Amino acid sequence: MAQNRVDPFGRPHAVPQRGAWFGNKGCLHDSAGRIRRFHSAKRWITCLCAFKGRRRTLLQPGRYTELFFHDEATAYAAGHRPCAECRRPAWTRFMDLWASEFGRARTDDVDTALHAARLAGKTRRLVPVSAGAVPAGAMIVLGDAPVLRGRAGWYAWDFAGYQRLPAVPGTVRALTPLPVLTLLQRGLPVQMALSEI
Repeated sequence: MAQNRVDPFGRPHAVPQRGAWFGNKGCLHDSAGRIRRFHSAKRWITCLCAFKGRRRTLLQPGRYTELFFHDEATAYAAGHRPCAECRRPAWTRFMDLWASEFGRARTDDVDTALHAARLAGKTRRLVPVSAGAVPAGAMIVLGDAPVLRGRAGWYAWDFAGYQRLPAVPGTVRALTPLPVLTLLQRGLPVQMALSEI
């Protein structure tokens, strides 16, 4: 089983669950297909699983590592943004919101800003925020576990799905990088694998 299913921290796992989204952050694997590094580029993207009938042999030596995400909220929490090719409308919305919030920027500059926001050295950057300010689709960390803010409450994340939690009061640590959290507050659409009443 390939180690290419990604959790909200951006760590790859070998689990049986299929991902709803595809993406990459450079070549992470060796010639035998074993993951050897956390990232190899600043451009971390989320793609459609099917696009123009393209097919890839997974984990080819020297090519980017194919990663899979439970839902788009997981991909955003892991620090990825929409692909400009296969997800052009989503990328355009993302960049337009970015321009309105942070100023117009080239894609490379956005990737550099996201890279600084998601990592503190070699660890994930966790930013204290008010629980009440966390928008739907963003994730926080409680203890060591990722938690999603849904439209109707809080949900513990797992590869198998989400489990409802009680209210989360006070200050929390945001796992979704702060610029993305801000865009979610401003209306960035996000797909969540979650059925809420």
